[in-house]
Amino acid sequence: MSTQKVGLREIRRGTPPESVGLGNFETILDNDLFWSALRNTVLFAVFAVTFTLVVGTLVGLLINRLGKKMSKLVIVGCMAAWAVPPVAVGVIWRWLADADAGIINWFLNLLPDWLAAPPDGQTSWTGYPWLNDVLPIYVILTIAVVWQSFPFIAVSVLAGLKSIPSELYEAAKVDGSSAFRTFWKITMPLLKPVFAVLTVLSIIWDFKVFNQLFILAGGTTNREAFNLSMYAYAEAFRSPPKMGSGAAIAVLLTLILLVVTAVYVRQIVKQEDIR
Repeated sequence: MSTQKVGLREIRRGTPPESVGLGNFETILDNDLFWSALRNTVLFAVFAVTFTLVVGTLVGLLINRLGKKMSKLVIVGCMAAWAVPPVAVGVIWRWLADADAGIINWFLNLLPDWLAAPPDGQTSWTGYPWLNDVLPIYVILTIAVVWQSFPFIAVSVLAGLKSIPSELYEAAKVDGSSAFRTFWKITMPLLKPVFAVLTVLSIIWDFKVFNQLFILAGGTTNREAFNLSMYAYAEAFRSPPKMGSGAAIAVLLTLILLVVTAVYVRQIVKQEDIR
């Protein structure tokens, strides 16, 4: 479909789609909106993947130090957040960021002005529209995605920690190694395969985030907030529908993910060969 001209007219009439070769790709690449969406996608993925891995790793290390009953309780609580559907996550965080009734503005009003002063010309945070601008949308989106994604990282890291022989930590303790040095010299190298898989999965998931962004941005009206998934959806289904162009964007997104994943995996393999 990415090499064809497919729209509502062709679907209604039942006529065969017209082949346009690479025309859809040329049109997309010449559009500034594609590069804006690509920039949003990459920047969001960088921050979301980084924070998800860091928070998930810290929580995994914390759970590993807890007792059996407490660790099970924390795991169940974390996985409850991970099991929430993406659409529900978007709705929850849209409510939290609501201009008039959102908890975010309510909490900011409780803080002193020297810590969280209201925007210029306003006496309070009530009514401040967080979801009208691109930057606040993506900040809230990053928080929402990290909140939902870190439990999977935490449980995976915990499983990797359980597989590390305790004798290694006992030997490091006898040698007087600090907690950070023990983590960097023992835990980190042994968990590198786990982190490699988790990083690839996180990149794939965060590059194609759609549901949460669609809800936070209020649909496809804010073109500046598009990522590649939203851009593909808008091209394919917004009037006039251009499904061929939407398919072309989806193909480009897939190719980008393949390249990023291949480069990352290759770097990991090179490091292992050097060692």
